Amino acid sequence: MSYQAKMRVWRGDIEGGALQDYSVEVNEGEVVLDIIHRLQQTQTGDLAVRWNCKAGKCGSCSAEINGRPRLLCMTRMSTFSETEVITVTPLRTFPVVRDLVTDVSYNYQKAREIPAFKPPKDLQPGEYRMAQEDVNRSQEFRKCIECFLCQNVCHVVRDHEENKEAYAGPRFLMRQAELDMHPLDVHGRRAEDAQEVHGLGYCNITKCCTEVCPEHIKITDNALIPMKERAADRKYDPVVWLGDKLFRRR
Repeated sequence: MSYQAKMRVWRGDIEGGALQDYSVEVNEGEVVLDIIHRLQQTQTGDLAVRWNCKAGKCGSCSAEINGRPRLLCMTRMSTFSETEVITVTPLRTFPVVRDLVTDVSYNYQKAREIPAFKPPKDLQPGEYRMAQEDVNRSQEFRKCIECFLCQNVCHVVRDHEENKEAYAGPRFLMRQAELDMHPLDVHGRRAEDAQEVHGLGYCNITKCCTEVCPEHIKITDNALIPMKERAADRKYDPVVWLGDKLFRRR
């Protein structure tokens, strides 16, 4: 059974824009991305939207639906009533390129700033050995599809443009935490770097990043809070400081 949905879609570019109203046919089982595609096909062929897999695994179709950051391809139309006006806008934290497409290059810049995995020099590929418990602990973080919804909703950068230079955001602080937990990584200063270089102290653990994650990664509880604890221990705990001196761990 089909019906006409009332859609309100943001149209414009970096110079400015406005919400425009449309009435679009909706069929059973469709998602918001289907409706955006039908809108392109039938009414406004120049509507810009970024997408790729349509299976919730590429992270390309991130947008805000009724003010909440979500994936267009994973948001079913059945979650809204037939009389509800559905508002689709671009991610607010990043500059608009055109319509629903935003410039997320900030995230790739931050990704390049995270030091790569550094195994022991005398350990060759194929000789890596890890306990299953360590594998399980970091495997959660590897589910990230880099949709950047967590980056978008984090108010540290969403409401304060000036923080972008000093703050890596939850996705890349999670990457630092993942590597810091890795038993074969010998970088040695990941917690300190997260605090001093990548702005871990800016995070005040509101858990908004966890709430919007489509992969249900517990970013705050399992990555950011433990990272904060390790950073504080290594900087202020006298026992840890003494151990570092005695065993030359730094």
